[in-house]
Amino acid sequence: MSVLLSELQFIFQRLDWIGILDIFLVTIIFFLILIMVRDTQAVVLLRGVILLIILLSVMTSLVNLPAFSWLIRTALPSLVIAIPVIFAPEIRRALERIGRAGSSTTLPFGQRTSANRSMQQTIRTVVKAAATLSNRRHGALIVLQRGDNLDEYIETGVSLNAAITAELLLQIFYPNTPLHDGAVIIIENKIAAAACVMPLSSSGVLESTPEQKMGLRHRASMGISEASDAIAVVVSEETGFISIAHNGRMIRNLDADRLENLLMAFYRPVQLPGSPITFIKNLFRRSRSVFREE
Repeated sequence: MSVLLSELQFIFQRLDWIGILDIFLVTIIFFLILIMVRDTQAVVLLRGVILLIILLSVMTSLVNLPAFSWLIRTALPSLVIAIPVIFAPEIRRALERIGRAGSSTTLPFGQRTSANRSMQQTIRTVVKAAATLSNRRHGALIVLQRGDNLDEYIETGVSLNAAITAELLLQIFYPNTPLHDGAVIIIENKIAAAACVMPLSSSGVLESTPEQKMGLRHRASMGISEASDAIAVVVSEETGFISIAHNGRMIRNLDADRLENLLMAFYRPVQLPGSPITFIKNLFRRSRSVFREE
């Protein structure tokens, strides 16, 4: 114990402000990595990698095993190459979030007012349709585009480019009709396409829900929210519950009023940063929103 205390005292005596900054930056990086892989299958892989490294370190330090130590030293470079491959989806999502951090420009006042009115009308129409679909227990998946372009997903469906109305949405998601499977993608006040194929989520969030069994629509809503900044409204065919997915998180069991309030809060006109300072502010604002969401 005295040896340990003396070593700690020696370390603290040599610690200056540069050393503190160095430790702080390393801590922040590891903290952000843990936040990014939270509630994903990568957590299990990361836990396995950490336990394996600890076990190998203990074995090589307690027992003199020259051949085994040589094997570990030889295999470590391969592990460094393998980690980016294993965590590729999480790294991609993290870089996309950073790239989207300042992806909007302030519109002139007249255009901004017009865009807000159009957005509010779109939201009211989606809420009205979702409430009716919920009462009828007709499954639905409605994706609202924000900053990220969804053309690659629009191409997988049937192009409509139609004015958005509640009646049209009800008809699209009527059971056994040609377009009821897949997602509807909405851009501003237009239904761009229907029957679109969305990426399925590989996150472990849905497995942690009380029901633990979610349908393809819920997994697709989570998948598109992980791959883009779009907002997905999903209506369960079995229960009629309305849910909303955004940024890899899902809020469930919503009524019409709460759904409208959430959409009004989430769906904002897109802006581009006017200066590097604005970009940094948007980046930190987006990071805080990730930490707050459940």
